[in-house]
Amino acid sequence: MSVPVFQWGNDALRLHIAHGDQLPPRLLALTLPDDPEPDIGACLRSALPVIEIALAGSGRHGTSGKRHIDGLAAQRLRLVTWQQYVEDDVHRLRLDLTDPDNGLDVKVHYALAGPTLHTWAEISTTQPVVLDYVSSLTLSGLGQGLRWEDELALWHAANPWSGEFRWRRATLAELGLYDVGMVDYDQTGSKNRIAMTSTGSWSTSERLPMGILEDLRTGRMLAWQIEHNGAWHYELGDRYGAVYLTASGPTAAEHQWSQRLEPGETFRTVPAAIALGSNIEQIAAAFTAHRRRIRRPQRDNPIVYNDFLNGLMADPTTERELPLIEAAADLGAEIFCIDAGWYDDERGGWWDAVGEWRPSVNRFPDGGLAAVIDRIRKAGMRPGLWLEPEVVGVRSPVARSLPDEAFFQRDGQRLTEWGRHQLDLRHPAAKAHVDAVVDRLMAEFDLAYLKLDYNIDIGPGTDVRGSVGAGLLEHNRAYLAWVGELMDRYPTLTIEGCSAGGSRTDGASGAVFSIQSLTDQQNFRLMPPISAASPLAISPEQAGVWSSVDGSMSNEDLAFSLITSLLFRVHLAGRIDTLTPAQRTIVRDGLTTYHELRSTIGTGTTFWPLGLPGWRDDWIAVGRRTTDELLLAVWRRGGDAKITIPLPEARDAEVVYPRWGGELLTVLPGALEIALPPNSARLLRLK
Repeated sequence: MSVPVFQWGNDALRLHIAHGDQLPPRLLALTLPDDPEPDIGACLRSALPVIEIALAGSGRHGTSGKRHIDGLAAQRLRLVTWQQYVEDDVHRLRLDLTDPDNGLDVKVHYALAGPTLHTWAEISTTQPVVLDYVSSLTLSGLGQGLRWEDELALWHAANPWSGEFRWRRATLAELGLYDVGMVDYDQTGSKNRIAMTSTGSWSTSERLPMGILEDLRTGRMLAWQIEHNGAWHYELGDRYGAVYLTASGPTAAEHQWSQRLEPGETFRTVPAAIALGSNIEQIAAAFTAHRRRIRRPQRDNPIVYNDFLNGLMADPTTERELPLIEAAADLGAEIFCIDAGWYDDERGGWWDAVGEWRPSVNRFPDGGLAAVIDRIRKAGMRPGLWLEPEVVGVRSPVARSLPDEAFFQRDGQRLTEWGRHQLDLRHPAAKAHVDAVVDRLMAEFDLAYLKLDYNIDIGPGTDVRGSVGAGLLEHNRAYLAWVGELMDRYPTLTIEGCSAGGSRTDGASGAVFSIQSLTDQQNFRLMPPISAASPLAISPEQAGVWSSVDGSMSNEDLAFSLITSLLFRVHLAGRIDTLTPAQRTIVRDGLTTYHELRSTIGTGTTFWPLGLPGWRDDWIAVGRRTTDELLLAVWRRGGDAKITIPLPEARDAEVVYPRWGGELLTVLPGALEIALPPNSARLLRLK
């Protein structure tokens, strides 16, 4: 079939799109500047529409099984027009599609900056329809001409609580996708798929909403991220001798999601981003640039002391806080954040009685919480509080004062999870409640910092006003919109996003929050593989990394823990009041080093000279590359005392922190040889 094909893109990436009277527009290929022109005929056979849509009344046509492709509604779409323009150095393209038979109008948006493509779609209708599936991203023709089952590999990341960012690589065959030979018999291929899915209200509690497809012959990588703070899905399958990828937010099959659209209503898909590169570091650089481009502007990178981890552990009192305040100020902290428990008068009921968020009287005698916050200010720091706004404990008066419609429900029953109800921020009463809480706390304490946590997974959603999955999706969006409103209302307030550690480390949250918590890991020796791997998922200047220290630790232990956060955002923690004067000097020197380096956190790119860290690796290294220098953090947790680290551009090397010696550095041609004492770390500067 001869069909029109047009190209669109920039100097780094080109899109090849086919369209015509007899077929929906199809994205045939993504190419880099030096690539040969794609084989249009070969690509066309395996190509899918630029967006996949399945309606409840028409479903799929040409596919049987669990795959989310070949939606009949998508096959009926035709290109009406397109618009392209450049805005703020971003190339933009909008495809306007329509199907007059079922009334669908679809606008597919592409925004291209460098090698990173950002995409989403808007769907409206002139007659009632029910959406069962809508893709955020659809690519096909991947691995065309390859023995793709063995020559393509998928990188995917498990994200266990307190062990986040566990990337691994496997071929498509190792993951269960094979060329079964049925294309020779006029079949599309096999019927199975490689599926990665997150269900419930924690977007990253099991896996990251990301993937990387690598051509094992050339090393070229195609990476994607789904930008949503709730349920998501992506899958890889075979189609006419090539591989397709489709990614989305919630779906009917996996998440009990459907969306009824009435005439005049519009549904906006969850955004997704694609990046191409020749290695992991290029992918990380492309996504980091993209995340910096789409997020709210950031003002500063304060050093935060938080009293929770290995400290008060949700049991604050005036007596316990005052020594920590003195120590934090002496060490150089700029924010002192009082974590969970400040509202708990029962000394242990902080979990299922939350919701009013009024300071405890029993915990803070002699002036109450206000007196403690006043001490924070007098010590030269700014105050912060922990808050979990989306939940209300079953024993809280708020659970009785708000209407049932302000909470998640299913089949008329208010949902309960681990002694808590989930607020539905679509409801005016729920939003008015959380607004009133924050406004009262700001009026009373003039906070500089809020840590917004979320420690339950409420499941698939709420069926109030639609499907269960649609209720969750709409609440997710309402929550981030509310956070943005808070930032507009209180422009000097820094807001940290947290969800049981790193259970919502997703692109949608990253576009809003100034800081995101990475983990709840309490063992400082297990922190390096978490922080070092994090830049693939979050920009370093947003990554809140715990550095937990106390008086029981050796000098090397203190430096080891501090170096874990010095290339990111410092969250100082632990019983810092037990540090000796000599130990305080070591910690203070580390924080002074951060003061000197933090202005470059938001400008550099990340590199991993030893590769992405494994959970049990003896040696771990992560660096930041700027135009002038390399900063490299190296940890030795075991193994040989010496290692050679490939660093082709290194010339001179010096230890930035700690400076007491004991290491041995030798710059070799194209490498750095380093010897460290057992269980130690160094932060290096290389010219």
